Parts: sequence; C-alpha cells; structure tokens
Amino acid sequence: MTLPEIRWEENQTPRAARWRSESGAAPPRRVVLADDTLTADLAYRQACEGVGLLWRGDFQNARQLLQAMTRRVDKRPRKPVDTLLDAFNQHRQIQSQRARILGMLLIPFDAGHGIPLRRAPDARQACEAAHGPAAEPYVASLRELLGLIGAFEWRKKGVEIPALGARIHPHYGVFSPLRGEYVDLVASAPLPPGDTAFDIGTGTGVLAAVLARRGVKRVVGTDQDPRALACARDNLQRLGLENRVELAQADLYPEGRASLVVCNPPWLPARPSSPVEHAVYDPDSRMLRGFLDGLAAHLAPAGEGWLILSDLAEHLGLRSREQLLDMIRQAGLRVEDRTDTRPTHGRAKDASDPLHAARSKEVTSLWRLAAA
Repeated sequence: MTLPEIRWEENQTPRAARWRSESGAAPPRRVVLADDTLTADLAYRQACEGVGLLWRGDFQNARQLLQAMTRRVDKRPRKPVDTLLDAFNQHRQIQSQRARILGMLLIPFDAGHGIPLRRAPDARQACEAAHGPAAEPYVASLRELLGLIGAFEWRKKGVEIPALGARIHPHYGVFSPLRGEYVDLVASAPLPPGDTAFDIGTGTGVLAAVLARRGVKRVVGTDQDPRALACARDNLQRLGLENRVELAQADLYPEGRASLVVCNPPWLPARPSSPVEHAVYDPDSRMLRGFLDGLAAHLAPAGEGWLILSDLAEHLGLRSREQLLDMIRQAGLRVEDRTDTRPTHGRAKDASDPLHAARSKEVTSLWRLAAA
C-alpha cells in the first residue's frame, strides 16, 4: 500500500514526505514548522484550526508541549445530557475531537524509523514491530508514536493470564486481554463432549490457548486481521501450543463443524472511528450477527456455541436484551445456560468516568447456545 504524502514549506522550499497514520487520519492540509519557542496556547489554537505542527525542536520539549495541549483539551466543558445514550454519543464525539487536535503535533522520521530530533528515543524496534520496514522518510503524529512505544512495552512485558499460568503478549493493534473476567468464564464453563473447537476472532489467541490447555484436542482460531494472526502465532509458540492450535485467515468461520464454537465479538454496536477500534465497536452488530447466523451450520451434533458478551450496550441504550434474544432465536438457536460475572477493571469503579452510570452496572456473560 502506497502511503499518502504530507507537504510543507521549509526555507522557502516546498518539501514532502510520506504520511503514516494508524488511525486512518488524512494528512493535515496545512503544515507549519514548530520548535521549542512555540507556546502551548498558540499550538493548541493552531491544532484546533487543523494546522499540522511539524516539530523541529527538542523531542522531550515536544512531549511536554503535547501534555500542555492535552490539559487544554480536557478542560473543555461537557454539555448536560439527558440519557446514557446521549452521554455515550457525546463521549465519542469528544474523544474523536480530542484525537484530531492532539494528532496535529507531528514528528519526522528517517528511513528505518529513526527520529532526527535532539533527545529523541530510539523507537526503531517499536515502529518496525507495528509498521514493518520503512524504506523512506515519513511524518507521523507524536501522540500515535507514544501510543506505539507504550504498546511495544506491553508486548515485551505481556499480560498475566491466571487461567493459563502464563503471559499473553499483545501486538500493536490487537486487543489486549486486560479484562480477564471473560477469559475466566471460558476457563471454567463445562466443556461439551467432542474434540474440536473453533475460536472465532482469535485476536491474541488467548481463548484458543485456554481451550487447548483444558484438553480440547484440536482448536482452530480464525481472524481476518494479519496482525492478529501473527500475534496469536507468537503467543501459541511461547506457550508450546503451536501444534495444538491451527490458525486460519477467515471472516468468521473456518470449514467444517466443531463440538464447541467460541466467540468474543466487539461489545458495542457502533461505528469505529479508526481501524484500531474494530476490536471494541461492531457496526450494526455485524460480527455478532454473523457468528449467530452461521453457528448452527458449524456445530457438530450436541455441540455448543459460547458467546462472550458484555451487557454494556444495553445500559447505554445501544441494544436491548430483547433484541439480542431475538437475534439468537432468528438464527435457529436456543439458550442452554448463561453464566455472569462482574468486571473488575478500574473504569467500573471510576465515578469520574462520563459513562460510569452504565459501567457500574455492567455484567459480562457467557451464553451457552445450541441449535434449536
């Protein structure tokens, strides 16, 4: 894929470089040079106007400037809302505007991902892990770079999964299993008879690994994202399970039938604002509907489908419980059982979160489904 170009003028000479954005943002139409003399107020005002600020000063000063711009963005007052759905829509709009404004502070990169700025970190490994090799110079936002570096540290450190007695190492752009309650549900639910399981949308491979460790002889994990498949392959090799779990690039189902089919789809039926949000937002419940509609045809006799789903969408007014049950019925399925658990992540207890009223009531469930 050919990257778009970003253009600016420097020393009265037109300049250009490739533009790289993981969020899918278009390059700013207007770009000006910025350095250590730029004040936070002026930087914030220009960023709000859509002006890209291509940094030529000290890297650490750029980080401090980004922090100052962030404080200004976060001081913006929120309008009163009447419903949790209004609060959700407002939150999404604010987050989108926040990302756009803070994404206007830009950093130059050399070929090979080097950063030609004073006191710049060596981010070449982190950048290559996310993007692959860079054959030519490019420009990207400082905010995305910092997120990429943080993700690379998470990848090296990994996330402890008690059900595995080991760590899972999420790659950049692959949903991290930080919310362990859904993993624990899969680790403790009674397995149906049979020796084959499908993990639909495997991501890091964590649920496929749990099923293999529980004794399922053959597990097939699918995903349509090459990054996710590479991440799952890496984790399965670390765990010594690469011969127990097959991976396949597919939109939902592989060929054949299984005694158990597991799916943990994105929980919120809303449109993602960037490619990396596809793990959280599922427009019109596309993946959820696809899993349910195809389940009966891929279940072995007496097989079960396990749907792992939060009810946060119900509390936000994005989808009702009756709508979910109707999807299940229309797919020719019946509910055998449901196991619920409360999330333990920090946001569930954070009263300052604008969606706290919904998060505080959230329940994550494992729905055991069978062909009707």
